[in-house]
Amino acid sequence: MLPRPTDAELEILTVLWSRGPSTVRDIHDITSKRKPTQYTTILKLLQIMSEKGLVRRDEKQRSHIYEAACSRESTQTQLAGDLLERAFQGSAALLMQGALSARRASKSDLAELRRLLDDYERKPR
Repeated sequence: MLPRPTDAELEILTVLWSRGPSTVRDIHDITSKRKPTQYTTILKLLQIMSEKGLVRRDEKQRSHIYEAACSRESTQTQLAGDLLERAFQGSAALLMQGALSARRASKSDLAELRRLLDDYERKPR
């Protein structure tokens, strides 16, 4: 299992999941629109993320290309499981209650949650 990404690392991973393999310049251009960030900061974060195994680096070209080592879904599942254990004592009900209390869910979100619960109950165990 890979280490849990920091908030800054998660921002970079989000760019990589959306764009696919990218250079440091590509990632910097996107992230600096949301929050001013130095190019060297993005480079250093990517080097650290590479050491942690969160990204893979292709060094074949002059500008190294980075890609996420795990899918968005896999990372979200890991983060949700970690949050479930750390903050909600492993209780999915408390997690859901906390999420629904934090922000009003739309009718479509609630319908999707009902569908997911129905699908989950139908799965063989």
